[in-house]
Amino acid sequence: MPDSATQLISQAFVLGAGLGTRLKRLTQSRPKPLIPVAGKPLITFAFDHLLEAGVRHLVVNTHHCAEAYERAFPSPAYRQATLTFRHEPVLLETGGGIKNVEDLLGEAPFLVYNGDILSTLPLETAIAHHFAAGNEVTLVLRSQGGPLQVAFDPATARVLDIGHRLERAPGTHLFTGIYVVNPAFLRRLRPEKRSVVPAFLEMIEQGAGLGAVVIDAGAWWDLGTRKNYIEVHQQLRAADPHTVWVHPTAQVHPTARLTGATCVGAGAKIGPAAHLHDCILWEGTAIAQESTLIRCILTENQSACGAHTDTDF
Repeated sequence: MPDSATQLISQAFVLGAGLGTRLKRLTQSRPKPLIPVAGKPLITFAFDHLLEAGVRHLVVNTHHCAEAYERAFPSPAYRQATLTFRHEPVLLETGGGIKNVEDLLGEAPFLVYNGDILSTLPLETAIAHHFAAGNEVTLVLRSQGGPLQVAFDPATARVLDIGHRLERAPGTHLFTGIYVVNPAFLRRLRPEKRSVVPAFLEMIEQGAGLGAVVIDAGAWWDLGTRKNYIEVHQQLRAADPHTVWVHPTAQVHPTARLTGATCVGAGAKIGPAAHLHDCILWEGTAIAQESTLIRCILTENQSACGAHTDTDF
């Protein structure tokens, strides 16, 4: 038996195929997990988090704008981990997506991680709990921070219901989108378009090992909406106010002002006397001189001039 919990899991499936419909124009030309956060693709925060927990094989499913992943990750590796993509011509949702990579995961336990969240919670705690409890699946929960959909019994560390679908108990905890899985669970899934939740509910009804662990340590953000996207930058900036989020290839006029949690992407151009506050500029964007933008988002190669607040370009 390995000495460290982080040595018990060496692979992870990162869900990268979502459409990101709540983000509207921000995900028109790229998958949601590839939107830039603090100057790098969102999904790389998940990759880094998993590598810190000992993962050395990353599997990612793709669907919408799959070619964007090829541009972002031209090599089959990320840092010291192997990186494998599996395309879904028809979106399979979570359950079908996991089943579709069964051959890549084999007979070893793995982590599942939603590619559209950003978290720093201690994964080693979840891994250690999973093996100590002998669970088939262990969901990582939080006691607050979003919709409380999972009914959790702290006395048994078991999940009682999800979304009150079994009408057994109301939700008490937030599901983080992270879970530890034994390979036996793959046999519960079907090779079809289907959420993973029905399989979880079947486990509850059968009295199978659907456990959970509550981890309120660390941070957790769901970037499901534009408001969330702006707020995560504001909170990251508050936590590290000295970090500069201006790409080395960006051209910022000396008289321009960047305040708040403004982040400037590669090749961006910001004109004289422009003022940007809490704005996110993707690559190739341009801001005209004397423009004032507050909480605005410019997607790749877009431009803006004049005064705008809470506007997407």
